[in-house]
Amino acid sequence: MAVRIGISPIAWQNDDLPDITASYTMDDALRESAAIGYRGVERGQRMPSDTDGLRAFLDRYGLSLCGGWCSGGLLGRTADEEIEAIRGQVEQFVALGSPCIVYAECSNTIQGDRNVPVNDRPRLDAEAVAAYGAKLTEVAEWCAGQGMPLAYHHHMGSIIESGEDVDRLMEATGPAVGLCYDTGHLRFGGADPLAVLDRWSHRVAHVHYKDVRMPVVERVRSQRLSFLDAVIAGAFTVPGDPEGAVDFAAVTDRLSAMGYEGWIVVEAEQDPAKADPTEYSRMGFEEIRRLCAAAGLVVA
Repeated sequence: MAVRIGISPIAWQNDDLPDITASYTMDDALRESAAIGYRGVERGQRMPSDTDGLRAFLDRYGLSLCGGWCSGGLLGRTADEEIEAIRGQVEQFVALGSPCIVYAECSNTIQGDRNVPVNDRPRLDAEAVAAYGAKLTEVAEWCAGQGMPLAYHHHMGSIIESGEDVDRLMEATGPAVGLCYDTGHLRFGGADPLAVLDRWSHRVAHVHYKDVRMPVVERVRSQRLSFLDAVIAGAFTVPGDPEGAVDFAAVTDRLSAMGYEGWIVVEAEQDPAKADPTEYSRMGFEEIRRLCAAAGLVVA
């Protein structure tokens, strides 16, 4: 079995907090990612939007497209309306050989609002999750029919954040709805990442390796700060950072045991004035290589 190691360019080009990464370009992100050894990058908003332009941009640095965020609006749309809304991205990702789209419900998320504490994120009751799950399954089945798996990203500040939320969503959806398993968001959201992986390993379609600094997380919770405040304060970091709290050795062992063959993507948004993007991205890459070797996972 083999995995590939990719990265989100968010450390160099933060889509939600562009001012903190204004000193860097997307070319910096891809050039340095490739030099470190990453084989793919997730799509960022400051990459070319057209398919030919994006292909040429990635080819310039010898990188693959290893996924990318898809902002869902399914709570306020029918499944057919949502399919039309995301059709262009799905077609582009199919053309570029992406392993999946990383889908998250964004119609009522508060993750981008610095005026709302992350504690006050929206929630759905069981009945609403069931109705949402039925529509999401339709969308995911359509995506699968196009040759593009859908991997749902549980995310801080959104309707699917905690371990219980993940359980409800997976139970309410069919197998076409994959899980984008993100260690950092799970830990921030109060879940046990290993327990989630053990329960839903058969639904994992994509993996994000993100770590958290728990003293920062606890302060964000107690002081009722926003998600973006948490990012600026340093809630997130990469594998290999001694300040991190996630047991990546155990996670990697589980991925090996379940026969995972896909991308492991470093995604850790930080203030580059405090955490140099190249230094921390190299730290994450080298740690994942070490972990995979110890777990018997071959890195392609």
